[in-house]
Amino acid sequence: MLRSLDIRDMLLIDRLELAFQPGLNVLTGETGAGKSILLDCLGFVLGWRSRAGLVRSGAALGEVTAVFDLPADHAGRAVLAEAGIEGGDELILRRSVTADGRKTAWVNDRRVSGEVLRDLSDRLIELHGQHDDRGLLDARGHRQMLDAFAGADTGATRAAWAALAAARRALAAAEADEARLRADEEFLRHAVGELDRLDPQPGEEALLDGRRRAMQAGARIQGDIARALQALGPEGAEGQMADAARWLEGVADRAEGRLEAPLAALGRALTELGEAAQGAEDCLEALAFDPGELERIEERLFAIRALARKHGVLADDLGAFADDLRARLAALDGAAGNLRGLGAAVAAAGAAYQAAAADLSEARARAAGALDRAIAAELAPLKMEKAHFATVLSPADPGPEGRDQVEFTVATNPGAPTGPLSKIASGGELSRFLLALKVCLARGGEALTMIFDEIDRGVGGATADAVGRRLARLAETAQILVVTHSPQVAAQGAHHWRVEKRVAGGQTRSTVQPLDPAQRVDELARMLAGETVTDAARAAAEALLAG
Repeated sequence: MLRSLDIRDMLLIDRLELAFQPGLNVLTGETGAGKSILLDCLGFVLGWRSRAGLVRSGAALGEVTAVFDLPADHAGRAVLAEAGIEGGDELILRRSVTADGRKTAWVNDRRVSGEVLRDLSDRLIELHGQHDDRGLLDARGHRQMLDAFAGADTGATRAAWAALAAARRALAAAEADEARLRADEEFLRHAVGELDRLDPQPGEEALLDGRRRAMQAGARIQGDIARALQALGPEGAEGQMADAARWLEGVADRAEGRLEAPLAALGRALTELGEAAQGAEDCLEALAFDPGELERIEERLFAIRALARKHGVLADDLGAFADDLRARLAALDGAAGNLRGLGAAVAAAGAAYQAAAADLSEARARAAGALDRAIAAELAPLKMEKAHFATVLSPADPGPEGRDQVEFTVATNPGAPTGPLSKIASGGELSRFLLALKVCLARGGEALTMIFDEIDRGVGGATADAVGRRLARLAETAQILVVTHSPQVAAQGAHHWRVEKRVAGGQTRSTVQPLDPAQRVDELARMLAGETVTDAARAAAEALLAG
């Protein structure tokens, strides 16, 4: 509920504080008194598109503050939470504009953008009138209004649409993956075959490289070891030492024991020499290798390294790389079956969506007939019993809210074609259509303030009285602000303000005065009689207030 509106230095208002009440609040005044200024100021603080030159002449800054009561379950709290603004039971909107047009806005003393203000305004205020392109005249909102009237739950359709969209995304992703794999199929099959034939093992490159190096090193030293072994053998040192021992042994008995030590040393030397020769022989045998084996080792080593370079991986990672390629190839080979399964899932999700959308369409069709009958019942007291209102359902692109397009259409005369509200109805007819529609669509407990800007234009007498009574009925469950020139409508108000324009000191100012019961009689009498208020006009005004 809009609790108060504080306006400073805006247009013709220097300072104005208004405290609004629950129920039906009416604002009256002569044409040009400034009633539209109040709506301009309210629209400004709510972030609506505003005209230029809002700041009062001679002032540097204009400012509007609006205070709303915000119940615990109000939709505006979600907007505050999303914007990171602390909320409470009171919501304070403040917006200023400088003389050169720079605007600044605050919500609960937190600076915000105009977008946040507009998001809040959609949940705080409904404006209805001849230029109501944000509310009932906007066909984009008719489907939601019909669903609210029907009490239709779109949750099943939304869930089915989400499931269908997810199934379609999964299928599209699988198709894209299959296309990429198919493009690489020749490479995958060739690479996997090549890797399978070679079958490289982790650590194999280092093992082969070590064996190759050892063989190459052995080939280089084998000749020297063989020559050393020959020098140590019977043709070399061993033979010469054996000859020396034989020669000494032959003369030892004549040397009176002097050759025993040399002979013993030669025996030891021959033993050591034999061990050296044996070691050299053992080494030579260990270094012996098959040249064909070295060739085979080199061929495999070079093949592993070439494959690693080809695929840009380390030799030890070739096995894991091969596993990845095999997995991709297996995915490609199984893609057809996977796509069939995903296609079946899309078909099932599509059928579920179509069923949910069909149920919703049936509910809307039933509600459309009920709404048309309800509107017809409201139009008769508004002197539009010959007009025809029709809720038209037509196919629309499927979406989360079903597959229906909804538009409210009217025909003002029997036999005339129906068309959109905004294009068919005249000013007065449009106002009454909008009122009848709002009465039928209204739900108890709406946390919206509804503003009706001269919705009674073009009607009078009993019709204006019917308009006023319907506004009063709406006000039983919502706060209503009505700008009106009709005394019949004004008489239905629970609270009444008069907008006046005054000139003082060469300055024109608009003021708003709350009216007590006696002042209400005078104002209604003025509205009935014009400039000269007669006793008859006062009596008529009292009769209107008495109901």
